[in-house]
Amino acid sequence: MIKEVIVVEGRDDVTAVKNAVDAELIAVGGFGINKKVIQKIAEAQRRQGVIVLTDPDFAGEKIRKIISKRVKGIKHAYISQKDGIKDGDIGVENANPDIIIKALKNAKCEIKDKRSEFNMDDMIYFGLTGTSEAKCKRDELGKKLGIGYCNAAQFLRRLNNYGISKEEFIKALNNISEDKK
Repeated sequence: MIKEVIVVEGRDDVTAVKNAVDAELIAVGGFGINKKVIQKIAEAQRRQGVIVLTDPDFAGEKIRKIISKRVKGIKHAYISQKDGIKDGDIGVENANPDIIIKALKNAKCEIKDKRSEFNMDDMIYFGLTGTSEAKCKRDELGKKLGIGYCNAAQFLRRLNNYGISKEEFIKALNNISEDKK
């Protein structure tokens, strides 16, 4: 499991990287890097570190520069154009898993043990799944913790992958309750 959160351009890149390694990913959606996405990347950098892996083309370099300018201390992984081309299309999504692994190793990614501080019983106990309010509660808690909104299974994964402690979790949960009063 890769410790750092890997930032890629799009969904196809997410699929390619997930086929190569076990890691948390953020897809920026091409040039659609807005303030919300930058904040998510900054929070990931603060918690776990970030590796940017963009396409080996002009657009990929531009996206890399935008992120680097706004979020300090990130690592960069690169694939060559030769390794990312298929049928005239260039991108991370075309690289085979070995190439992606090599690029991440060259970026000095850190390997961590799979963390299981939280489990599905916690999600049920705290009302983050299985209730009519669960979606809203995950959304609010995701904002407080800086991990964003997602379904229950992804939320559980992010709680563990972002290194969130039970104390931090309870504090954020209590803040949500106080905000509603």
